[in-house]
Amino acid sequence: MFGFRKRKGKGSDPEAPEEYQPEGAPEEASEAEAADEAAPEPKEEPTEEPAAPGPSPADEDEGAEKKGGLFGRLRERLAKTRSSLAEGLGALVLGRKEIDDELLEDLETQLLTADVGVTATQRIIDDLTRRVSRKELTDPQALVGTLREELTALLAPAARPLTLPEDQEGPFVLLMVGVNGTGKTTTIGKLAQRYRAEGREVVLGAADTFRAAAAEQLQEWGERTGVPVIRGPEGGDPGAVAHDAVEAGRARGADVVIIDTAGRLHTQDNLMEELAKVRRVIAKQLPDAPHETMLVIDGGTGQNALSQARQFNQSVPLTGLTVTKLDGTARGGVLFALAAELEGVAIRFIGVGESAEDLRPFDAAEFVDALFEE
Repeated sequence: MFGFRKRKGKGSDPEAPEEYQPEGAPEEASEAEAADEAAPEPKEEPTEEPAAPGPSPADEDEGAEKKGGLFGRLRERLAKTRSSLAEGLGALVLGRKEIDDELLEDLETQLLTADVGVTATQRIIDDLTRRVSRKELTDPQALVGTLREELTALLAPAARPLTLPEDQEGPFVLLMVGVNGTGKTTTIGKLAQRYRAEGREVVLGAADTFRAAAAEQLQEWGERTGVPVIRGPEGGDPGAVAHDAVEAGRARGADVVIIDTAGRLHTQDNLMEELAKVRRVIAKQLPDAPHETMLVIDGGTGQNALSQARQFNQSVPLTGLTVTKLDGTARGGVLFALAAELEGVAIRFIGVGESAEDLRPFDAAEFVDALFEE
C-alpha cells in the first residue's frame, strides 16, 4: 500500500529606561480563610480508644485531583486524537483471529491518517512485522498493547524537560520562534507566569516589531504577571530589541529573558535570515546564548507542522518544541512524527487548552496513556 513492507499476497532591580518600565504587578489573590470546627463535648460514658484518623473528604478530593484530575483533564483534551488513533486501532483488531498482512496494512493506514508520519509509521510497522515473523507477537488483541509500547518508546527520547541552570552567570535566554497563529505569544506569557510562580525574575523582549498587536499582547502578559517588557518602535530593528532585552535582563539580575520574534513564514528566506541575525546579536552578548531556541507549532496543522520544524531548524538550530492546540485536533499524532524526524530536538511542552496549567511539560508515557486508557 505505502511501500514500507514487501507483501506476500512512526537582586536588586536597577532602573530600566523609563519607557521600558512596566506597570506594577497585580496584587496576589489572598488565601481563603479556614475556620476550625468546634470540638464536640465529651460524653459521660467511657470513651473508646480513638481510631487512627482517615483522610478527610478534602484530602480525598485533593488526592483524586493529583492522581486523576490533571491526567483526566489531559485525556479529555486529547479526545479527538484518541478517537482517530487509539479507538480506531481498537476497531481494527476487533474480531480478528490472526495478525496477517491485511491487518498490518490497515494499521499502517490508520497511523498515517492520524498524522503519525511516514518515518515513524515505517519504523513501527517494520518492528511489528519482525515480531510477527519471529512469532513474538501472534494475538491480534495484544497488538494494541504492543503498539502502545512502540509509541511510548518512539516519544521517550524527545521528552526532555526544559531545566534552567541554578548557577549560571547571567540570565537564561529563551528565543521563541514560529509562524503567526501558532500561539507563540500566549505560550511566552504562560512561561513567564510559570517562572514567576517558581520565584524567578523574568524579562520579556517584544522583538516582533512588525505587528503592533504582538507587542501589545506581550505587554498585557507582562502587566498580568508583573514582568517587565522591553519594546522598540513599531517597524524597528528586532535585533536591537533583542539586544536591549538581554541587557535589561543582565542589569536587573533576571533569571530568564524570553524574546518573542516575528511570526515568520518559514518559506520566506529574507525573514529567516533576519531571525538568524537576531540569534547572532544575542550570541555576542552572552556565551552560549540563546540557551534555548524554541519553536512553537500548532498541532492541528499536521504534517505542515513538521515542514515548519524542518525549515526553522535549518535557519536557527532548534533545541526545543512546544506543540499547541492539541485539544482541538484529531491530528495530535504529529508528535510522533516530530520525535522521529527531529532527532536531538526535545519536545518541551504541549498546549491542551487556554489556561496556564494547560501548558504542560511533555511526558511521553503520560501522553500515550492519555490516548489509550479508557
